[in-house]
Amino acid sequence: MLRLIVTLGAILIAGPALAADKVTLMLNWYVYGEHAPFYYGKEKGFYAANGIDLEIQEGRGSATVTNVVAAKTVEFGYVDVPTMMRAAVKGAPVVAVGVALQTNPMSAMGFADKNIKKAEDIKGKTVATTPGDSMSQIWPLFLKKTGLKETDFKTVSGDAVTKLNAVINGQADLLLGYVMDQSMKIKDATGKDVYPIKFSDYGINLISSGVITNTEYLKANEDLVRRFMAASVKSLEEASKHPKDAAQAILNANPKGGKIETLTQGFELTIPLYKDPAGASKQPLRVSDKNVAETVDVMVEYGGLDAKAKADVKTYYTNDYLPKAGL
Repeated sequence: MLRLIVTLGAILIAGPALAADKVTLMLNWYVYGEHAPFYYGKEKGFYAANGIDLEIQEGRGSATVTNVVAAKTVEFGYVDVPTMMRAAVKGAPVVAVGVALQTNPMSAMGFADKNIKKAEDIKGKTVATTPGDSMSQIWPLFLKKTGLKETDFKTVSGDAVTKLNAVINGQADLLLGYVMDQSMKIKDATGKDVYPIKFSDYGINLISSGVITNTEYLKANEDLVRRFMAASVKSLEEASKHPKDAAQAILNANPKGGKIETLTQGFELTIPLYKDPAGASKQPLRVSDKNVAETVDVMVEYGGLDAKAKADVKTYYTNDYLPKAGL
């Protein structure tokens, strides 16, 4: 009888188990290697350990996902942060609570066997672009940094699929793309290696993908956001140690999500982009003020960002909901 009383007392003290908070993260696009940490974190229970029942949804572009988060249709988005800034400066209630890619992934890329490995090699070649996308907007800055002129090469234009097909079918030597995204799509289609000429190697500093949320949702759910970001930091850290397992987590959740070889390679190409190029920030998802300020400067001059964004760049991001660095 005494044992029964003690057991009942323990149950009453403990109370009912708290249900995990259901949270949706919408990705910037169809799944590819860059997204591996979120699938790995969910599979390994990092989100569950922080009281988060995570659902991951594919998106249809950073601008669209930003609008979905602004409308509070989903709790979090994983988007191109400069794209989010364009919406935020116009009044969209969104903010970045973590920046994953602190070195920008933009590049001009073509088949490795063409031996186009530096800016000078682009002369006389054909480059496929998509007018109006983020890479074509920054392309003039790349030309300025490298001393290239538009007359040094031929340009062909088309949408994202047309651009890929132009390189695949030999109608263009290079396309403007992300080192871990379009390069893997080309390799999936052809089996051939791709070599990227990275914009970042020529002094173009831009942040890229990060986690965003609605500003009103953030104020009302600060503890949940802290828990989500703690799980996300651990997911990036642990996935980076086990890239193939992280890529496999994508396929475990979505068997049609790609091929293990290119998902792994795509994520391996993503990992170096987590580092702040100036070395000021050490923790994944924690961005430096300098990196954001430089990004805003470039986006105002080349990326169509309203100049009033320079007035207070801290309006667009916060590190306050990340775990203390080093913990």
